Amino acid sequence: MTGRTSTEEVAVPEPRNGGVKTLAIRLEGDLHAQLTLVAQLDGLSITDAIRRAIESYIEGKQAEGDFAGRAAAMLDEIDREAAARRQSIEALLGKNQPPKGRSRRGEEPTA
Repeated sequence: MTGRTSTEEVAVPEPRNGGVKTLAIRLEGDLHAQLTLVAQLDGLSITDAIRRAIESYIEGKQAEGDFAGRAAAMLDEIDREAAARRQSIEALLGKNQPPKGRSRRGEEPTA
């Protein structure tokens, strides 16, 4: 691993559950040295500098003219894949039949 530094761990907030995820990245030695210097000059930790860079990257992407369209296309693809999976599961269960001893939503049957 010539020219690389040890793995840096960066905490990135996860908006869905409010938790923090750890992200490991690998940087070339020169890039790491530059990042360290720039962060120090700005009075930031490396983690905060990386977090700001990621936030800036995301904001830039959101400002692109085709971003919303690409995101909508991804949502459509997710919906198609979910529908296909649902059909496969229903076929396995014998067409909309809940598993024996369970209601349609997985709840125990009432007596």
